[in-house]
Amino acid sequence: MARRKSSHVAVDYKGTGGAGPAISRVLVVVTCIAGVAALIPGFELGPSPTIGSAAEPGGMYIQPSTSSSSEVAGSGLVQPVSTASAAHTATPSAPHIGIVSGHWGHDDGASCPDGLTEAEVNLDVARRVVSSLRDLGYRVDLLEEFDPRLENYQADALVSVHADSCQQFPDASPPPTGFKVASVVDSAVPEEEDRLVACITERYGERTGLDFHANSITGHMTQYHTFYEIHAQTPGAIIETGFLWLDRVLLTEHPDLVAQGIVDGIVCFLEE
Repeated sequence: MARRKSSHVAVDYKGTGGAGPAISRVLVVVTCIAGVAALIPGFELGPSPTIGSAAEPGGMYIQPSTSSSSEVAGSGLVQPVSTASAAHTATPSAPHIGIVSGHWGHDDGASCPDGLTEAEVNLDVARRVVSSLRDLGYRVDLLEEFDPRLENYQADALVSVHADSCQQFPDASPPPTGFKVASVVDSAVPEEEDRLVACITERYGERTGLDFHANSITGHMTQYHTFYEIHAQTPGAIIETGFLWLDRVLLTEHPDLVAQGIVDGIVCFLEE
């Protein structure tokens, strides 16, 4: 707080008391400076800045604040890091999960007339899935569509996140709305993958309220290239979270709900 100077401060000392009054004035000035510095959050007085601090004029410095975000490698996007993530550090024995953000780092995937792309929708959801799983204490990798780490990738589960077409088919039956989940057609661990698909299907449907659009599952899902890159013993699944046309509101305005549905399914598979 700024204080008004007393009227006698500006008057020169003319007495014969020697250095005593001068020393007193110096002590008053030092005390005031220390008091003001103490009132400014984050400021400390010191002879020189410490390592990692930003030097300030007059020998004062402020410690740099800890960043609350991290950049997703190669994307240019900033990924928020919740305080819960720091509190739930995964142990080496924690379940290991891979989350592929469909088309990320490769192409746009499906696109809408206004420029909305599947890749950006996928990445938003995938980042949220990763954050939530890490908050639960799992070890999680966020992977690109053709990530080099996918070669012989070993984990307790791998899920690739995609969204469906933005094309308008008003006469389609059933209409292009809903989700679907699939695993590789020639699985080396069919029981595990069937259970993974079943868990995600059940929990995602419960969480989002979307119907399962079974008749649009194609070879692009059951013969998805990533399934043939990862280790044969790694259970894998691919989810199409919804259609960019009729399910757009859910996918773009409620991505947390979409992500939580996927998280629910993965937790079901790992824990139940």
